Amino acid sequence: MEHDLSPATLADLRRPRPYPAVSVLTPTHRREPLNAQDPVRLRNAVAEAKKRLEADPAVTRDRRGEVELQLDRALAEVDLTHAEDGLVIFAAPGEHQVWSLARSVPERVVLSDTFLTRNLVSAHTAERPFWALSVSPDRATLWSGGVDRVTEEHTGGFPLTRAVENFDPERLEQVGDQPSAFRDEGTRRFLRETDAAMGAVLREHPRPLYVTGESAALSLLNEAGDVARNAVHVQHGGLAHGTPDAVWQALRPALESEARRSTESVRRALEAARGSKRFAAGVDELWQNTREGRIRLLAVEENFRTTVREAGEHLVAAEPGDLDAREDIVDELVEQCLETGAEVRFVPDGALGDADRIAGVLRY
Repeated sequence: MEHDLSPATLADLRRPRPYPAVSVLTPTHRREPLNAQDPVRLRNAVAEAKKRLEADPAVTRDRRGEVELQLDRALAEVDLTHAEDGLVIFAAPGEHQVWSLARSVPERVVLSDTFLTRNLVSAHTAERPFWALSVSPDRATLWSGGVDRVTEEHTGGFPLTRAVENFDPERLEQVGDQPSAFRDEGTRRFLRETDAAMGAVLREHPRPLYVTGESAALSLLNEAGDVARNAVHVQHGGLAHGTPDAVWQALRPALESEARRSTESVRRALEAARGSKRFAAGVDELWQNTREGRIRLLAVEENFRTTVREAGEHLVAAEPGDLDAREDIVDELVEQCLETGAEVRFVPDGALGDADRIAGVLRY
């Protein structure tokens, strides 16, 4: 199942496809007893997609059979033992993808000439993805992180390794001390190569970067290039050969500190916007400003969801399942704001006070 929504991947998902491009969305659950319903719900959603295909006069029999085959293949790839909070299946002639999301999605089947990406974009933004680079004299390991985990990433040539020759025992006896690996030119060259490889990853997949290692390794990496200078340093050795859990535990204090700083900076920006009359709050007010491209910063509480429908020029509250109900309006706002170059920040529940759980700073 897919997790990493890079700019290139998103652009590919958004390109037009021969009709029908099918998007199947269903909420999933991480724990018992709620996860017991997930297999049935998923099969029902795929069955609904097939029913919609059969009922659509614009879909030929051959095209329907081809897309149904892709839906079946996608369904076979789903591993609900590692379910998160939402699942998205994309299927079109000749292709399919399965995405696991750390953010809930509404139950939905959409037939169009493009895939429905708003929920992926919102989930990816809420996940606050980051890179962690762990360095040692003989290995550099890249980790992909989110709000509650890290996993080892095999991209850009990572993990990088080098053979470290044993030091001459006679020389050790003469010197009386084991020479430091961080004074070795081979180590310096290896860290320069690491800096270049990490720089290439960041250009293709820009994210905040955390670097872990002994203080000497971090110092040398800082001298090797620009990557470490713009990263958060975590002095903790051994993680280049460590486990995901060990890396996560080492990073948690720095991640929590950064999250607190981020939330506080959002509060200050919103307060300043109130004073300068550039503040907006609530789904309806933000929806109107988003359509005009006026949002510079959008702040959303992490678990905020609401269902609305259009009533003239405004959005009003609605119940899930109502005619014309828009159950993922928050995800819509997030995607549209990002499309117009706005910054989107997710903050803890309750952090926005009286701002109706969603607020923004206007450009003008």
